[in-house]
Amino acid sequence: MYRRYLVNFVVAWDAILANKLRATLTALGIIFGVSAVIAMLAIGNGAQQEILEQIKLVGVNNIVIKPVLEQEEKEVGQNLNNGGKKKEKFSPGLTMRDVESIRQLPMVSKVSPEILLETYIIKNGIQRSAKLVGVEPAYFKLTSFKLEEGQMFTQQNLEYGDQVCIIGRGIKTKFFSKENPIGKRLKCGRHWLKVIGVLEPRLVSSGSLSKLGIRDYNMDIYTPTKTMLVRYTNRSVLTKAMLTKANNRRNNNNNNNNQSNEKAAPKNYHQIDRLVVQVDETGYLSKTADIVARMLERRHYKVVDYEVSIPELLLKQQQRTKDIFNIVLGVIAGISLLVGGIGIMNIMLASVLERIKEIGLRLSIGAKKSDIITQFMFESVLISVSGGIIGVILGVSMSYFIAELANIPTIVSFSSIIISFVVSASVGLIFGITPARRAAEQDPITSLRYE
Repeated sequence: MYRRYLVNFVVAWDAILANKLRATLTALGIIFGVSAVIAMLAIGNGAQQEILEQIKLVGVNNIVIKPVLEQEEKEVGQNLNNGGKKKEKFSPGLTMRDVESIRQLPMVSKVSPEILLETYIIKNGIQRSAKLVGVEPAYFKLTSFKLEEGQMFTQQNLEYGDQVCIIGRGIKTKFFSKENPIGKRLKCGRHWLKVIGVLEPRLVSSGSLSKLGIRDYNMDIYTPTKTMLVRYTNRSVLTKAMLTKANNRRNNNNNNNNQSNEKAAPKNYHQIDRLVVQVDETGYLSKTADIVARMLERRHYKVVDYEVSIPELLLKQQQRTKDIFNIVLGVIAGISLLVGGIGIMNIMLASVLERIKEIGLRLSIGAKKSDIITQFMFESVLISVSGGIIGVILGVSMSYFIAELANIPTIVSFSSIIISFVVSASVGLIFGITPARRAAEQDPITSLRYE
């Protein structure tokens, strides 16, 4: 029994080798179809991984509060303080006091303030612009950050504002490519910070980062909030120099009120640059956001200089867009495989008409109809599987090419390769049945007359 299958397999293999060009052209549809499946699954896996990373970054139950400058409207040349009829509104801005107030809400589990400073890094004579972020330990839990090496901030670091930092993977690659950064010092702005930890890399594309309003965390430097407020910047503290400058600017505005209609852009007076609030349950998300907004309205004396948003809605919309994109890719890949299968059946049917003599000869010397069916089935499956192997190689190459060209993450999984083999073999098996039966139905006597 097995010997008959082996003989039929050898006959099918010889037939393919005898018509290499025809077999190659027949396999093209399978090659492109399987490569499309591999690329589609790679893009889909990459998109899914990116969505999971984004969910970790912004959190499903998180509320994001960002400071803004209140919008003003006036006629050209009009001063809001003109004649003392209308006074400028005052707001302390988004401060650490707001953080402590929000922390007291019963449905809030974690609160993470962030203070962002555009600065520069100096290491071994190389200077590069970077972002220094003042954070609390809750920040790393909310964003699901994990240390690749080193340790997190200690309680002493937080209380005394020690000059320590945790760097992203990108900073390590740029400045510590040939050495272990733990324990080394890095000059950030006017202070030297000791590196105590390195974070694991995050797989999120630059386009998604900009849509979600978040930064490239791989290139950030993190330091305790108190270190940032004490040693770098604290916008809620008024100094003598700031008061003198403000007084001079006010006098100049009064003296030149009728000479210029232009006004300098208002300065950022907010103590913190971003505030993430995590809620215990998703059902309380919208209600908690409303409560937080009303609380901030009272604390800021009805000055709306903040923005409260729920990133979960944006993530759902982005997930829907990616799902539609994956469906379109799947349809294209399915059509390619269908066309490839039709091509196999078409060529095999034409091959039956060309090989009537061979079929009749095999039947006349004792071959059964099942042998003819098996032979042609082997041919179609061999063509489709060979095309599948080439398609896998092409699909993997396309996945890496798409990742580099379009700057989107792609992940080629072992399961996608297995699925491609199964699909390619199934296509050859399904679309080879009709030609195989047609070949077996040939009459040996009629076939030999053509000789």
